[in-house]
Amino acid sequence: MQAGGSYPSHRPSTAPGPTLEALLSVVGAGVLELYAAPHGLAVPVQGVTVWDALDPGVLPGQVLLAVGVDPGSSAAADVIRAAGHARAVAVVFGPDLPGRARPVVRSAAADAGVAVFFRTAWVAWAQLVGVLRAGLTAVGCPADPQIARVTLGDLEGLADAVAALVGGAVTIEDLQSRVLAYSSTDEDVDDMRRRTILGRRVPDSAVTAMRETGFFRLLWGSGDVVHRPAEEDLPERLAIAVTAGGEALGSLWVAAAGRSLPETAADDLRAAARAAAPHLLHHRSRRAGQLQVVQETARALLEGLGSAEALAARTSLPVEGRCAVLAVHAGRGGRDEDRVPDLVAVQCAAHGHEAVVLAVTGGVLVLVGGLAPDAESAAAQVARLGEALAGKLSATLAARVCVGVGEVGAHLQQAAESRRTADLALRALLSRDGLGTVARVGEVAETVTMLRFADALREMPLPPELPVTRLAAYDAEHGGALIDTLRAYLDHFSDVPAASRALGIHSNTFRYRIRRVREVCGIELDDPEARLLAHLQLRLMSHDNADDR
Repeated sequence: MQAGGSYPSHRPSTAPGPTLEALLSVVGAGVLELYAAPHGLAVPVQGVTVWDALDPGVLPGQVLLAVGVDPGSSAAADVIRAAGHARAVAVVFGPDLPGRARPVVRSAAADAGVAVFFRTAWVAWAQLVGVLRAGLTAVGCPADPQIARVTLGDLEGLADAVAALVGGAVTIEDLQSRVLAYSSTDEDVDDMRRRTILGRRVPDSAVTAMRETGFFRLLWGSGDVVHRPAEEDLPERLAIAVTAGGEALGSLWVAAAGRSLPETAADDLRAAARAAAPHLLHHRSRRAGQLQVVQETARALLEGLGSAEALAARTSLPVEGRCAVLAVHAGRGGRDEDRVPDLVAVQCAAHGHEAVVLAVTGGVLVLVGGLAPDAESAAAQVARLGEALAGKLSATLAARVCVGVGEVGAHLQQAAESRRTADLALRALLSRDGLGTVARVGEVAETVTMLRFADALREMPLPPELPVTRLAAYDAEHGGALIDTLRAYLDHFSDVPAASRALGIHSNTFRYRIRRVREVCGIELDDPEARLLAHLQLRLMSHDNADDR
């Protein structure tokens, strides 16, 4: 059939995967003109490749773009024969305006079993590359043969393949702008890319700026390539979200490196994003599995049942280095509570600490290793981290965040003891107001001791005839507040004016209530032992109420 003719009709294809026929139905007759199709169009197609006479290696199943090859020259037949040897499916030449294509071209196509097309005059080569690759993606082809050869989950290899496809320096990032992989390049890179790669995450200042300008909303919501024009010493950049089933998995970024991005970069990046989705899904699945193993190993160690060597083998935490545990309580009813583990992990990384973060009821446990060699410096490091966690999380969650700082252990096997002291310190902070939001167990020793007394008392069967027990029963039956009156009286060492001010009532009213306390429960407030036992019982009741909150 002569150039300019319509595409021939064929039986439905039984060839596996996308075919030339499917590709042509997507790109349309205004892009390519068919010259010869010795095996018809029901042949599988796998990608698009530009012919390079200096590097003529061609993969099977390719549509070969013979840029710069005159269809009327003997070289055209040579290209077709080379394509046949490589099992390419088609060769595309430039426009055959004067009808220069020789019969030898049709003969070579028949011998090689390769289809021949001409590019229409109104479609430039750069446009054609993008149109064909987008069409291939639409009919289910991998974005590019080089990407298709990348082993599933090899993100570094994927970044290099995308860079070769798109023509720029590539980074693959997760949803928190952390760098998962980046392409190698011999070109000069800009300072932003250098800082991003060295820090393995986009600098905080850049993240804040993109969030404030709405760039992230556009990136995650548009479903298309987003362009960032060049600014001062920063080259232009393109970015696109990688998604699967409507869920964002991460993003691909390409920056101009040493030269401008080609016209086809956006189309190529769209195709690459589709091909990248299985890789990011595999990475997330593998990382989730690895993280679960690490967390289970760390949890066993913190419960005194696990091995420090087993955890060290799965993380970068040294067995012999100093370590400590922080217990973080994130409050209840605050915003974004499910983000607490990630927020804590980011803060630990920002302070240069290797840490394992475990979610627990109401907050997280943080195991920090590799601390300073001397105990004093290590304790200072952990204290600073505790203050940072309490401050940052309180602001982010709009809730009171408390951090119990565990004692520093000389080696990783002492993590369970550090966890025990961190839990004690946190429990003391939560048991009463006025103790601040961050503490070591030694800084709240009195409260910790009282909690231990209360624990011991809780295990003892107490006679129901004790005055406080009778008083609590009376309040429950009559809706009274005599328990609060007795607590204020004992807390303020029998100072009636101070106790009445604490309850917000008149001194005479308070004195009347104290008389009622004596009448109802029969307590001897002048007896030191009676006062001590009553105070301990009241503390126990307060701690039980705090534990219920």
